[in-house]
Formats: sequence, structure tokens, C-alpha cells
Amino acid sequence: MTLYQGAAEHYVRGRRDYPAFLGEAIRDALGLDGTGRLLDVGCGPGKLTTLLAPHFAEAVGVDADPGMIEVAAANHPRISWHRVNAEDLPAGLGTFRCVTFAQSFHWMDQPLVAARVRDMIEPGGRWVHVAAQTHRGHESDVPWDRVEDLVEGYAGDTIQPGASKSGEEDVMRAAGYHGPERIVLPWGEEVSRSVDEVVSAVFSLSWAAPHLFGDDLPAFERDLRDLLGSGPYTERMYEIETVIWWP
Repeated sequence: MTLYQGAAEHYVRGRRDYPAFLGEAIRDALGLDGTGRLLDVGCGPGKLTTLLAPHFAEAVGVDADPGMIEVAAANHPRISWHRVNAEDLPAGLGTFRCVTFAQSFHWMDQPLVAARVRDMIEPGGRWVHVAAQTHRGHESDVPWDRVEDLVEGYAGDTIQPGASKSGEEDVMRAAGYHGPERIVLPWGEEVSRSVDEVVSAVFSLSWAAPHLFGDDLPAFERDLRDLLGSGPYTERMYEIETVIWWP
């Protein structure tokens, strides 16, 4: 069982796609020209992988969750997808011009993954970490506090904090990386979200993935929809931070 078991389809429906300007910013920062290989680690259903793939000759996505890989492969068959734990890299995948992590590195054995990926980055290549929130925004009229209380009432306290940025920097430097270069992109888009999209956003979260509710899943979804009402909801998306390291 994985953290996100049963969440893949909800991840596709409930999380915003990364904006085109993120791909353009990474392209410009790395001087991408359609050559080289991309590896996206913890790719989920491939939202970042597919955004960046046009800037490379080949794109590869890896994720520990079989459902995520199945959905990614069904929607984007021209990209190479592999069910691989990050801790098991390099897994015979070769070397890459760019290795990306988007909302994923904090779930991993960071020192081990940083060390193993370092040798997978070719000379002149880069490690790119995308920090974003795509499941929700701020200035939101979604009652997220009440949603969290409802989840806890059914599934217990399953929220797990991610690693701090300062701790991650220590990990990267200890593993022999240099940098970082930071690019902060103001997203700020105001979006309207249906109740179905918000429900899927909830089920896309590690602390509210469908498997956590067991036989209570139908009852939880019913209560969640009752809580949300008819919608729609409005949110403004958070800024995106891109952190670039190099061996």
C-alpha cells in the first residue's frame, strides 16, 4: 500500500495543472533546447512531466504508486513511465540533463535519494525542485479547516508535515550539490472550482486518500459533499518556487 493509493484519478481532476509559464521559466533558466533527457521523480500522474517534456528529446517519469503510473501511461503514452521507488534509483534508467521533483521530495529518504540521483545527472545538468500548492489556493472560500476536521473524524489525524526548506538545503549540500538558484513565480490566478473538483482535491491528498477511510468512504464523501454544499468556490493560487541545484 502507498500513501496515495486510490488517489490518482482524483489527482488529475482535483489539482490544477502547472501553468505554462513555469515550464518556460525552467526552460530559460536551464537553457533547454529540445535535447537531453528529463527524469521526473515522484511524478504522480505526470502533470510536471508533461509540461516539461517538449523541452527534451526524451522524458521519463517514476513514481512508487502503481495507480499514478497507470493513469499517467494511459493519458500520455509517448512518455516512458516506471513504477520505481525513489530510494531504488538509479534502477538502470541512465543519466539525465535534468531531474525534477515536484511536491514529492519531502516524502522520500532525502539523504539517500539525493546521493543516488547525483550520479544520474550528467555534466552540466541540474536538479530542479518545484514547490507549489496545486490542490488549493489562498483567499479561498472553501472551508478547509472544517474539511480537515471531517477527515480527522473519519480517518484520524493523518496529516504528516513535510521537511523544512532549511533541512532540505542541508541534505543537498551534504550530498555534494551546489547552489541553490531560486526562482519565485507569482501565480495569483483566481480560479472557480466546482464541488466535484474540491472533492477530488481532498481525495488527492496523502492525508485524505481514499484508502484511509476503508468501508466508511461512501459515508465520508456524502458528509463532505453536504459540508461543501452546491458551490462553486473561488480561490487564488499561491506563488510557485523553483529551486535549482547542480552537482
